[in-house]
Amino acid sequence: MIFLVPLVAGLVLHIEFPVYLLPQVWLQLAIGLPLIGIGIVLNASADTTMGNAGTNPDPSKPATVLVTYGPFRFSRNPQYLSVIVLYRGIAISANALWPMVLLSGSLLVITYGVIKREERYLERKFGDEYLRSKARVRRWL
Repeated sequence: MIFLVPLVAGLVLHIEFPVYLLPQVWLQLAIGLPLIGIGIVLNASADTTMGNAGTNPDPSKPATVLVTYGPFRFSRNPQYLSVIVLYRGIAISANALWPMVLLSGSLLVITYGVIKREERYLERKFGDEYLRSKARVRRWL
């Protein structure tokens, strides 16, 4: 809901008060559609990697292992990153500025309301192993 509500609200705002991002349809699709694809593939890769490691990709369930390979080598939060890439791809494909403006609120909520809490949990659960991983891998990219 952290991303879905602002995306839908932004698309509704775009219908009522259109502000365009790009001047031509081919350009918005040439940028937006690949971003949608990358977001979907990144999310599937992260979920598969977590499943193969024997932990649940659902952040509301306890982590059983610390995953540091696959997309987790590049980002500590590839699932959230994938949703952001997907969100931007949809906004660009729709040529809508409003969702991009509203995304900043989602980024604040996900960072300070979710990720920071998850990081404290992982630090308690995995200790030095997590701290080493955290020092090596950026939060986003």
